[in-house]
This record gives sequence, structure tokens and C-alpha cells, in this order.
Amino acid sequence: MANSQEILNEAKTKMKKAQAVLEHELGSIRAGRANASLLNGVTVDYYGAPTPLNQIASISIPEARVILITPYDKSSLENIEKGIYEADLGLSPANDGSAIRLAIPALTEDRRKEIAKQVKATGEKSKVAIRNVRREAMDTFKKDNKNDDITDDELHRLEDQVQKLTDNSIKGVDKIVADKENEVMNG
Repeated sequence: MANSQEILNEAKTKMKKAQAVLEHELGSIRAGRANASLLNGVTVDYYGAPTPLNQIASISIPEARVILITPYDKSSLENIEKGIYEADLGLSPANDGSAIRLAIPALTEDRRKEIAKQVKATGEKSKVAIRNVRREAMDTFKKDNKNDDITDDELHRLEDQVQKLTDNSIKGVDKIVADKENEVMNG
């Protein structure tokens, strides 16, 4: 039998992780505004090794719709440009010989709605993951109750605690999704 508090703590940790994963996934969704996290998945061939872009260049946002990539080593400019194309971000890098500029085009209303739907769907996946964590914890508590490791009263108290954790996590997901939708629709 596992300790009831350990099970609750593990459930809480897993639910927080689901929220963190959601924030990471939503960070790579373009909202019509320049955001350095758009480049998180970009790797560049740097002296024969695939290297994350943010390790070989500084990334800044000089204007609302422009990302400026300044390599630490100017000889890697062409490889950075190639890496951006290969990442298939839908953005065209402009190489001026010392830095690369990425202009983020404004989104059409239809595209904004499409992205908002994508944000909602990603949020739903996180909610499903959180509910699965709840189910796991509840099943463990029911099994412990069946084995007479915990009393019926304790089972109900623990189920209430798991449900509160779940409700708070779902509220957190809803807030993350609402914030991203707002950014997409008004960005």
C-alpha cells in the first residue's frame, strides 16, 4: 500500500506537468506577434552537430512583428537560415549578412479562428490527461479501501481532495487556454 499523501502529491505533480506541457505546446503556436518561443524547435547544423538555435544565436524582438536572430558566429548565418526553412514555420528569413530578420505576418480573421480552435483542442487534451491522473488516484484509493488499508470515511475524504486538485488544475488549463485565445484573437 502506498501512502495516501504520496499518491495525492504524485497526482498534483502530474496535473501540474500537464499544465506545463500545455503552456509549452501553446508557446509554439503563432499568434501574429513576434515571440521567441516560435523558434524553440529550430535546430541548426553547427559544425556537423544539430544544435538548438538559441544556443548559437541571440534572439530578440526589436518590433512587435519582427524577430531578430544574431548569431554569435557569423559563419553560421547560412546554416541558421537553412534550419529555419527546414523547421517549416511558414516564415521567410531575411539575411542581411550579419543577422537574420523574421517578419511575422498579420493573421487573417479566419486564420485567427482556426488557431483559436487549435488552442481549445490542445487544452482539451490537457484536461483529458488531468482526468486520467484523477482516475488513477481514485482507483488506487478504492483498491486500498477494498484491501481494508483505508476506511470508507478516509476514502471519501481522499476522493474529495483528488476532485479539488482536478478542479483547480482544470481551472488552470481554462485560464491558460483563455489567455492564449485572447492573444490569438487580439494579437
